Amino acid sequence: MKLSAIPYSAIKALRRNTMRTLLTALGIIIGVGAVITMVGLGQGASAEVREQVNRLGQNVVLVFPGDRQLGGVSIGGGSANTLTVEDARAIRDEIPEVVASSPEVRSQRVLVYGNRNWATPVYGQSQDYLQIRDWPMESGRMFTEEEVAEAALVGVVGQTVVQELFEGADPIGETVRVRGLPIEIIGVLAPKGMSLMGSVQDDLMIIPYTTGFQRVSGRSHAMVINVQVFDEGSIPIAQEKIRDLLRERHRLAPYQDDDFTIQNQEEVAEVATETSRVMTWLLGSIAAISLFVGGIGIMNVMLVSVTERTREVGLRLAVGARAPDVLLQFLIEAVILCLLGGLGGILMGVVATELIASWAGWPALFSVEAMVLAVGVSAIVGIFFGFYPAWKASRLDPITALRRE
Repeated sequence: MKLSAIPYSAIKALRRNTMRTLLTALGIIIGVGAVITMVGLGQGASAEVREQVNRLGQNVVLVFPGDRQLGGVSIGGGSANTLTVEDARAIRDEIPEVVASSPEVRSQRVLVYGNRNWATPVYGQSQDYLQIRDWPMESGRMFTEEEVAEAALVGVVGQTVVQELFEGADPIGETVRVRGLPIEIIGVLAPKGMSLMGSVQDDLMIIPYTTGFQRVSGRSHAMVINVQVFDEGSIPIAQEKIRDLLRERHRLAPYQDDDFTIQNQEEVAEVATETSRVMTWLLGSIAAISLFVGGIGIMNVMLVSVTERTREVGLRLAVGARAPDVLLQFLIEAVILCLLGGLGGILMGVVATELIASWAGWPALFSVEAMVLAVGVSAIVGIFFGFYPAWKASRLDPITALRRE
């Protein structure tokens, strides 16, 4: 039998029972479709996390206070009062790689305007905060270094506050009361969207950190220090210098642990994407099981096909076909069946991913590599699960096969 005729013969054999062929390929279609869907949604989720991390700003390093002990038990990282405004200034002034820094203090307060009120986080920051976060103004201006030094009663607000307190009207020049203090609105921030933790970033007011410490929050220590580094390549160097500087300022002995934690954007992104990565692997494993089950179905159908076509195989062998020819014919049938399932699975996966992404509001990214890999895996499944039935067919005795009814 000519090698070029084997694929044609295999396709002709599969077309004899179209419904059985389609049902057999269904297991592969579902498995490949599930893989494409999981990869598309997983990559989309990772891209969304990266986008949200980029919204933190460019080349940002975050310094958090350490944990606090209560009765010998730690009550969580960030709970200790170990960071000060002076630490933030020293980081900015003494480390060449640092462009700007902003000590942060925040508290949940009620903003009152006329007969309306709205509870929102009030952040105390430096004049450099918007530069660090790469956050543009929609209108008005940011407060100045002089206003920070004076603990001025000025602030900028996000879009949510504008909608809730001012019903979308221009709030520039208006005064809201926070804990009885008259805060003049001097700027409105551009929309920022959701944060990594799912909170609305536009629901906030930003005031000078001096005002926040002295007159709004009642705190004396920074909850975090936001730092911007000159470029991405300088981040590791800056982190090490920040660590050395803070250890020196906090008078920590060599045997003592840091009483602060330093994280950069990549570390934040890694933590944020870990959950989505685990879920992608978990769901991908389920899809792989579906492929395995589909492969077992193909083996079962191929074994039935060998039994049904025993006389045909015997006749081929009797007229001169070699055992490798028979093996190759049945093997190609199994591979074609799996490839059809793989192509159908890609189509199903693309459609399912688009539908889920549209319904849930998730982003989706399609990977050509994942599609090629899915088709390749389908072919491997066909070879793996189709080999035994093909080998069994090639080992038939022609005389015994021709006697089979």
